Amino acid sequence: MEDKLLIDGLFARDERSVARLEEKYSGYCYTVAYAVVRCREDAQECVNDTYLKAWNTIPPTKPIHFFAYLAKICRHLAFDRLDWNNAAKRK
Repeated sequence: MEDKLLIDGLFARDERSVARLEEKYSGYCYTVAYAVVRCREDAQECVNDTYLKAWNTIPPTKPIHFFAYLAKICRHLAFDRLDWNNAAKRK
């Protein structure tokens, strides 16, 4: 499926577009997140949070390079998770 159709589905608030998004980009997003956190469960949580953040942010914004947009969201969420895991109080 083309990225434009995915973005249009998210603009229309079609929940099936999230399933299509997961179908197309889950492996890529998981790879991005796992490269940062090195934990399977945390990487999967970052991927799921990426879909939620994309769902919440797409209507006001219309990304030109959709995978780069998702990868940036996922990478930032993974770094936030890494900071949370490595906090001094949790060590």
